[in-house]
Formats: sequence, C-alpha cells, structure tokens
Amino acid sequence: MERWAGKVAVVTGASSGIGLAIAKAFVLHEVVVIGFARRKHKMQNEMQNIKGKNKGKFYPCECDVTKPESIEQAFQWVKNTFGTVHILVNNAGVAIDTKFMDSSRPDWQRLFDVNVLGYIDCTKHAARMMLDSDVEGYIVNINSISGHHLGTSSVCSLNFYPASKCAAVAATKITQKELYGSKIRVTSISPGLVSTEIFQANNFNFNLSSNVPVLESDDVANAVIYVIGTPQRVHITELIIAPFGQIK
Repeated sequence: MERWAGKVAVVTGASSGIGLAIAKAFVLHEVVVIGFARRKHKMQNEMQNIKGKNKGKFYPCECDVTKPESIEQAFQWVKNTFGTVHILVNNAGVAIDTKFMDSSRPDWQRLFDVNVLGYIDCTKHAARMMLDSDVEGYIVNINSISGHHLGTSSVCSLNFYPASKCAAVAATKITQKELYGSKIRVTSISPGLVSTEIFQANNFNFNLSSNVPVLESDDVANAVIYVIGTPQRVHITELIIAPFGQIK
C-alpha cells in the first residue's frame, strides 16, 4: 500500500458499516480519503480521531448516490479540491426485508438506484477523472455473494436485493472490459453475511444470532487493502469472501 500514500480515494456509504471500516483502513495506510454519504456529521464524528501518521486524512462530503446531481456536485468538489481521484470504492447499498408481493415500485426503485445506478454513476465520474489525469487507478465494487448465488432464508426476505447485486456484478465486468488497456483496475468484492447496521437501518425484523456465521466490516476492509495493495501487474477481478461455516 506504500505507493498509494498521499493518493486520493473516494468511499461511498462511508458513514457506517463496511464503508466506515474501509475509510478508517485507508487513512491508517496514509491515503487521503473523501467519504461520500448523506450523513456528513456522522462521518465527521466517527472519523475525528482517525488520522494517519503523515499523509492519511479524511474529508466528509455529503452525497446522495440516488441523485445524479448530488454525485456530480460531489465529484466536482473532489476535482476542484484535489485535482483527481486514484481510488473509488463503491460501497453504498440498501436492502429491503419485504417479500416481492408485499412491496411496490418505489421499493424496487430504491434498491436499484443505490445498488446499481449509484455504482455506475460514481464509476463513470471517477474513471473519467482517472483517465483524464493519466493516473494509476483502482475501482472496487462491494457486491455480495447473493449476486452470484440466490440463497434462501427462513428469517427474512431480501426482495430484489440479489437481483440488484447480480446487476452490480455484471456492471463490474462491463467496466473491466471498457477500461481494458488503461491504467485502471476494477475488482468486485462479494462478501457473505456481514454484521453491519444495514439490518437496523432498513428495519429488518431479526437479529443476528451468535450461531450464525458472519463476517465483520473489518474483514471486508482488510480484503480491500489486500486487493489494492497488489502490484499493478496483478488484477484480482473477483473476490468472494464467505464467513467460515457458511453453507450455500
């Protein structure tokens, strides 16, 4: 990770969970991090005591990835303030604990606005800045095992969350092909069940049991650090991380 010291990273959904863990890990590895999230004050509070020894810093930026104008304004601020971006982590995501037949178009729209269109929009802005600046770049999409394998659960319904993650996996592959020949690597990281605030934030009617295999946010953050830290000759296109003991 030494060559990324002082470089600029954007992390979406950086106010909690996996995004917050990634932002902390980057700062401790001397990366200049801009967190995108709706809850700017929460990012400020969570990150106020996290500082790198030298170059690692954190800057919160209010951004709603469901709104194209908010994304455009946020990336324009990054460009005006820092000149370019070297790393993008598309992490912002939502889930819905409602069966398909009990939900409606606004529910599905929200899933795809955040989990798919937000990814694509942020990727286009970041990739354009990387290409224009002719820098080594890295784009990481935090996806899900459910984007590869449609599991079943007796405790909750994920609605069309797996469908949105399948789309995100495909979008990652399309991005990899379109950016082939550039200095930008693109990786999809698909974790299994992770203990985060997503369940409380989206009103899931269950609690994670101690006998259910789960990952922690730091496990995913460590994977991001590993992937980005590989030499440029190495391209990890897909990384699936399951909690030990999880059975498909």
